[in-house]
Amino acid sequence: MTKTNPILVTILYLTTSFLVAQEVQKETKSTERNPDKFMQMYDLLATPNMYRTASGAPGPEYYQQQADYKIDLELDDKNAKLYGQETVTYTNNAKESLDYLWMQLDQNQQSRKSLSPLVQNSVTDPAMSPKGFSRTYLEEKFDGGFNIEYIKDAAGKPMNYTINQTMMRIELQKPLKHGEKISFSIKWWYNINNYRLDGGRSGYEQFSDGNRLYVLAQFYPRMAVYNDVEGWQNQQFWGSGEFTLPFGNFDVNITVPSDHILEATGDLLNRNEVFTAAQLARYQLAEKTFDKPVIVVTQAEAEAAEKGFSDKKKTWKFKATNVRDFGISSSRKFIYDAMAVKLETRTAMAISLYPKEGNPLWEEYSTRMVAHTLKSYSAHTFDYPYPKAISINAEDQGMEYPMICWNYGRPDKNGVTSERIKNGMMSVIVHEVGHNYFPMIVNSDERQWTWMDEGLNSFMEYMALMEWDEKFPAQRGPAKNIIPYMSGDQKGLEPIMTNSESIRQFGNNAYGKPATALNILRETVMGRELFDYAFKTYANRWKFKHPTPEDFFRTMEDASAFDLDWFWRGWFYTTDYNDIGIKEVKKYFVSNEPSKEVEAFLKTRRRRNQIEGPAVYMIADGSESYKPSLNKLFEIKDSKPLEEYLNATFTKEEQAKLKSPKYFYQVTFDKPGGLVMPIIVEMTFEDGTTENHHFPAQIWRMNDKEAIRTFATQKAVTKIVVDPKEETADIDVSNNTWPKADVKSKFDESKK
Repeated sequence: MTKTNPILVTILYLTTSFLVAQEVQKETKSTERNPDKFMQMYDLLATPNMYRTASGAPGPEYYQQQADYKIDLELDDKNAKLYGQETVTYTNNAKESLDYLWMQLDQNQQSRKSLSPLVQNSVTDPAMSPKGFSRTYLEEKFDGGFNIEYIKDAAGKPMNYTINQTMMRIELQKPLKHGEKISFSIKWWYNINNYRLDGGRSGYEQFSDGNRLYVLAQFYPRMAVYNDVEGWQNQQFWGSGEFTLPFGNFDVNITVPSDHILEATGDLLNRNEVFTAAQLARYQLAEKTFDKPVIVVTQAEAEAAEKGFSDKKKTWKFKATNVRDFGISSSRKFIYDAMAVKLETRTAMAISLYPKEGNPLWEEYSTRMVAHTLKSYSAHTFDYPYPKAISINAEDQGMEYPMICWNYGRPDKNGVTSERIKNGMMSVIVHEVGHNYFPMIVNSDERQWTWMDEGLNSFMEYMALMEWDEKFPAQRGPAKNIIPYMSGDQKGLEPIMTNSESIRQFGNNAYGKPATALNILRETVMGRELFDYAFKTYANRWKFKHPTPEDFFRTMEDASAFDLDWFWRGWFYTTDYNDIGIKEVKKYFVSNEPSKEVEAFLKTRRRRNQIEGPAVYMIADGSESYKPSLNKLFEIKDSKPLEEYLNATFTKEEQAKLKSPKYFYQVTFDKPGGLVMPIIVEMTFEDGTTENHHFPAQIWRMNDKEAIRTFATQKAVTKIVVDPKEETADIDVSNNTWPKADVKSKFDESKK
């Protein structure tokens, strides 16, 4: 056993204690240090480069790939199967060569081998319906994944490929160099899912009369994006993170039963072959009608068709230019109406397809909402560049693709529509049609950042709904509506800048919070003029391109001269909330007699040569020197030094133009919440009039806990309120008002 030296032990103990104390002191000091909420975001944003500039614009080396498709499809309505063959022509515009290609097989999420169900928690319900129990524990799961029959090169030779769940890698015999193209063909088929039973963003709706309404998307193997940010964006499709796709041109032929009515992405090339002469004439009338929809396929025609179940076939031919995806909807139950929409530089068609179950709601509102959306969004971004926008009535759906979307909302069985259903239907149509702009044209990476399409689009939806009816009960956008989420348990929250698959409260985090943030940015922080110019700049810089969050953040600052790093950092990178209150209000008046506090203050200032000669004395309400009977209650002319200064400096005419406040209020604002936000103040005077003050968020830059402002007024203030119109998402308004209801000050008593 080794002996221990007690003196050495004591020295080591004292040394260790000193070092520990130093570390504790350092930690204490660091926690007490004023946090810099206005620090620039160099620690968070990607470094600018030749692809994406510091201004937020595409750089001189920016590139994007192109994927063109020729597709032949056949819908087997009896067996709910889709068969397809496609030829893909892929152009490599990257400077580097590619050794392989990645394609998305999103239908594989519907495969029995899909891992998506296995990443969800599964609990045992104490009681279940027989149907639910059977589907959960007894029945074989639906199998809807792709069945790939072959992949061949341009010479017809088989190509090697590997499928990893929802992604497929195609190996190339030689690297695809910059500027080169490659063409290959794929043949496939899959079972179409009943989306109301098996889930999914597309599939079919089954009606009791045996008819189906198909909304078909993700129906073909699609090229993944390769870019300067991710390389190949080949994250798996787990269900939440939607799609990121390259732009290209599509030639698509779709064969369906001859009694079906169909719409899809792109221009219909053979309308005279698939419409009757009467329907064609009605459509041509719709192309010249701007004030109301024209019924192209009538309800009577749809009701006759839905009884037939024809064995004959008909092929619809579409061509779409510069789109990122393709969507189709087909049914013999469809009523079809349309109208023309005049935009600033062009005309587009607004179109709706719906079964009779959607009437009278859809005939009255759907196409009108499509037209309104195109006008509103175009005014705030760019004129809608595509020939048409289509709204499809598919129950329990709300999903978007270029030029076409599916939307829920129907009357009950008696034809009665509640206000909730009507407003919900109108909202979802605006939202899904609006997705044509974000992300179908301003083509962000939905697999990575849901908020870049859903959040921006929800904000645009809110503006469009307010332009439709300023009293519309919009759910996302108003600041007060996000308070329950932002004030919730921090353990259940994550920043907006969270990957799509890791978001727990999807609607609040990816839709509501960013929409609210942008609405506050427009209405309260920047003002409409600066915001609208910057937002339109972003939309035009990145239309038909692939922007990142950095490109959005930087462009909004670059085009407005507004430093917004504090805003992005707080709203998008943290889960902080806003809470600003009134901590204290002190009232002062002008006097000839200094109080003890004033004398001490003057002594210090004069020692520093900051005040020389006579001074204007400000006496606090409640101080020992407060003598209203002697001081005539706040007349500034009671100050002889001030009167002497004014007489020596200004003429009588000039003095008449000077302000003459009688009341002085020093207000201390505190900030229990973590977010820095502007301080909006409404002051109510004794005569009932009000006055508003707006202090930029930068008022917190020197002190993150308190901000102090002195207000000089001619009239007595009876009430002060922070954020009177609830425009900053302040989670606690109990501290927003002065005075408290049961508090009376000496100031108030002196006025009696």
